[in-house]
Amino acid sequence: MSNIDTASIAFDATVPAPLVNGRPVEVADGVFVIPDGRVPLVPNIGVIVGDRAALVVDSGLGPQNGAAAHRIARTLAGDRPLFLTLTHFHPEHGFGAQAFRDATIVYNRTQHDEFRQKATGYLAQFRGLSAAVAEQLEGVTFVDPHVVYDGGADLDLGGKLVQLRTWGRAHSRGDQVVFLPAERVLFTGDLVENRFYPIFPFLPPYDVDVDGNNWITVVAELQRLDLSIVVPGHGEVGDTGLLDVTHEYLTFFRSETKRLAAAGKNADHIVATITPQLHTRYPDWDTSEPWRIATGVQTFLAQ
Repeated sequence: MSNIDTASIAFDATVPAPLVNGRPVEVADGVFVIPDGRVPLVPNIGVIVGDRAALVVDSGLGPQNGAAAHRIARTLAGDRPLFLTLTHFHPEHGFGAQAFRDATIVYNRTQHDEFRQKATGYLAQFRGLSAAVAEQLEGVTFVDPHVVYDGGADLDLGGKLVQLRTWGRAHSRGDQVVFLPAERVLFTGDLVENRFYPIFPFLPPYDVDVDGNNWITVVAELQRLDLSIVVPGHGEVGDTGLLDVTHEYLTFFRSETKRLAAAGKNADHIVATITPQLHTRYPDWDTSEPWRIATGVQTFLAQ
C-alpha cells in the first residue's frame, strides 16, 4: 500500500485566505454560528450564550482568527464569563485558543493528550500548505486547558445546558461533540461536513490514528440523539440529514474499499475506481481536494 504524498495536500492560491469573517447567525435561542463561508481551513465556530456564561466552540486557525472569534463572542456575551472548548485539536479548530485569555478552556483528556503529542508536528505541516496559511500561523503559542475531563462533562451556562461528549477515536483520537438537549442543537466538528468529503487524516508519519470503522459507529450514536439542528465542522448548518448522509457515505466508502481490496486491487486502483462513483453519488459536493478520497481509502486499508 502506497502512502499519499503529503506535499500534494495544498491549497489553490486563488482561494480566499483562511480568515474568520462571517457574521454570526442565531440558529436557536442564544445559539450562534459564525459560518465558515465554505473557505478552506475556516471552521464553523459556535457561541452559546446563557444567562450566566457563554461557551465558544472552536477558535479558528491562529491568533488573528482567534482574536476575531473572541471579539464576536465577547460582543454576544457581554460581560458574562467565557468558556472555550474545541471539537478536536486540529489547527483550524484550535490554534487560535491563545486569543481567549479571559476564558476557561475545557478539553477531554484524550483530546488533550493528542494535542500535546501532535500539535508541534501539525503546526510545521500546516505552515507548509501555503503562504496564506503560514501567515495565519505566525505567532502561534500553544495553550493548555484549565479543565480536563474524563468521559463527559455538562456545562450549565444559566438556562442553557451544554453536554460535552466523546465516543472515542474517529476523525481524531478524542473528537468531542457539543450537544444542547433542550435546543436540540449539535456541534459535530469534523465528524460531519456539509457537501465536503470527510477528512481522513491518515498522514504517515504525522498521524495514523484516524479510525474509519469507529467513525461509522460514532455517527450512528449521534443519529440516536433527539436533534433538530446540526452544525458541521465545515459547510452550511443543516438538520439530521447531514448525519444520515455521512453515515451512508462512510459505510459505502468502507464497503467498496474492502470489496476492491479483496479482489486484489491496490490503493491507486481503488482510489481511481471509487472517485467517479462518489462524484456521481454526491454531485454537489466539493471536489477540489481529491486527496481526501485517497487518505480515506488508505485508512480503511490500514484497518
